Parts: sequence; C-alpha cells; structure tokens
Amino acid sequence: MQPLNLPTYPLKIKSNENNYAIFDIIRKKYMVLTPEEWVRQHLIHYLIKDKSYPISLIAVEKKLTINGLTKRTDILVFNTKGLPEIIVECKAPSVKITQGSFDQIARYNLKLQANYLIVSNGLHHFFCKMDTKNECYIFLENIPNYTK
Repeated sequence: MQPLNLPTYPLKIKSNENNYAIFDIIRKKYMVLTPEEWVRQHLIHYLIKDKSYPISLIAVEKKLTINGLTKRTDILVFNTKGLPEIIVECKAPSVKITQGSFDQIARYNLKLQANYLIVSNGLHHFFCKMDTKNECYIFLENIPNYTK
C-alpha cells in the first residue's frame, strides 16, 4: 500500500487467497484492505495513539439517515456525553479532495451536529472546527487532543 502523510503504525495485515485484509481495532475484525480502508485505519490509529481519543468513543461506518437515504460515516468520535464530537470522511489516496467531499461531510453534520470535521485522503488532511454562529467552518492546523 501507498505510504501516507500520517505516522506509521503496527497495523495487522493478513493475506487470504488473492486479497489482503487489515485488522480494525474498533470493529475487532479483519476488513478487506482497500485504499480507503488503508487511510481509515491510519486515521483511527492517529486519533487513538497521537490524539489520545479512547477507543470506546470511536465508531466506524456508523449509519445515519438523511432525507430517507441510509448513509455511513467513515469514522465518528463521540464525547463523554455520547454526542458526536468529530466526523471523519476518508478518501483513497488517489481521490482528490474537492468541494464535493466537504459538501458530503457537511450534509452528515447537519444531522449529527459535531464540533469538528476531518476530510482526508491520507496525503492531504483538512481539519475544521464548526462555527455554528456564522454557519461556516474554520480550518485548523490539526484536530485538538482528547480532553475529558
């Protein structure tokens, strides 16, 4: 897999027949190793190991319904009150991050009302804090570390 613009982690990868699988520490099972999954697993480890978010507050591919359609967030981090804190949208490294990527995560956030958004293809990362008063996002250098 392609090196990413994220720290390296000791990810568990196994080969079965013609496919590779990567272990997801949140779902506690091996997932097909796609380029998007490669980015997702690095971002999960980044949030846990570098930003100190507890595993217990992180959900992967959490379902939500928007305008009658079922959607899934790539990564959703909750606060200790059980409310959405961070929504993460992962793209494969080959996928350019466009306004459409931000539109997608913004639609999710209309429903979830998270404080922070992350859009990443593993090479380029955008960290945003929601400014609900002015109905916009403020770009940040990084996402804050977890604090209780």
